[in-house]
Amino acid sequence: MPMTYFAEYLTQQKNAYDSIPLAQVAEVAELMTDCWRNDRQLFVFGNGGSAANASHFITDLGKGSSDRVQRDGLGKRFRCLSLNDNVAWLTALGNDYSYDDVFVGQLQNYARPGDLVLTMSVSGNSPNLVKAIGWANDNGLKTVALVGGKRGQLAELAHHALVIESEHYGRVEDAHMTICHMLCYYFMESLK
Repeated sequence: MPMTYFAEYLTQQKNAYDSIPLAQVAEVAELMTDCWRNDRQLFVFGNGGSAANASHFITDLGKGSSDRVQRDGLGKRFRCLSLNDNVAWLTALGNDYSYDDVFVGQLQNYARPGDLVLTMSVSGNSPNLVKAIGWANDNGLKTVALVGGKRGQLAELAHHALVIESEHYGRVEDAHMTICHMLCYYFMESLK
């Protein structure tokens, strides 16, 4: 019966939300605040549903959060970019080099020491994300990974790993987007 399935799905989704590590979300908010105040750039990226979440996150931060900080005279707008959004560049890097290079290739053009990188991955093992986070670490960037219960290589590599205790792709991606909304709305509603 669909109602039973949906009720159980929602119960499991609530469990995923309950596993959001709030203290670590607050640490990421501090990293983002430092990035913004010091005119650093934030790069976000992922694959599949996480790519969509990355684009959504940057839209909210680049518009909504930036509108608020500018309107209230708190400072300049956020310098932020989703590395998922330039399809021509992604396909050029993937075709001419390899799919493992689609994010690191862009970071090599844009990133500077002290910038902030945030990636999202349910498995934590996507080779293109692992390669980009490794490069970012080696080149003086601060790194954050939002991962699922498998953790994967990203949980080991990133300076800050936020784990959702589920291996279900939909539930983890929803919890990751909730973290992204929490971060954006912190700047929209709480930052002083």
